[in-house]
Amino acid sequence: MEPPDQPAFCQGQISQVLLCPEQIAARVAELGEQITRDYAGRELTVMGVMNGACVFLSDLLRHLDLPIRVDFVAVHSYGSGTKSSGQLEMVKGPTCPLCGEQVLLVEDIIDTGWTISWLRQQLEKQGAEVRICSLLDKPERRETQVQVEYLGFEVPNVFVVGYGIDFAHHYRNLPYVAVLKPEAYEVEKS
Repeated sequence: MEPPDQPAFCQGQISQVLLCPEQIAARVAELGEQITRDYAGRELTVMGVMNGACVFLSDLLRHLDLPIRVDFVAVHSYGSGTKSSGQLEMVKGPTCPLCGEQVLLVEDIIDTGWTISWLRQQLEKQGAEVRICSLLDKPERRETQVQVEYLGFEVPNVFVVGYGIDFAHHYRNLPYVAVLKPEAYEVEKS
């Protein structure tokens, strides 16, 4: 899909739109219906992984017809630019007790799988029953097995931004998921 008129802040930096706002909205509604059916009659703790899941999470919440609690976790992966060292630290943990709770861990994108797998283990150690919901999945980048119970879309191994997903703290506010041109992120790597 050709990039639409781009906001001034990212003019010429987007090579193509992978998912338009309408595609995303339709899939988020479907996920909300599926999650509502699966958790019918139970309370659910919806836990967003900061900061990337913020847009997806806020849209998903409006499609859940369930009693829910909302919480957030934040993980720091030490590394530079577009590479992670694999060392993880929870910099913001859950604010409520999780023992015996049903937890839906909401993520923007899963690539290597290390972060979401580690997070699931941390929450399960606290006694939670955890399922994962991710807007995007890059299975080509997977380094560890991850069970994703609720998935929006599989995407190819390209650098994506928008709809909450950033590069260097920018592009989260794009209403679509787009491919960032290499020259836009290679400058940061050097």
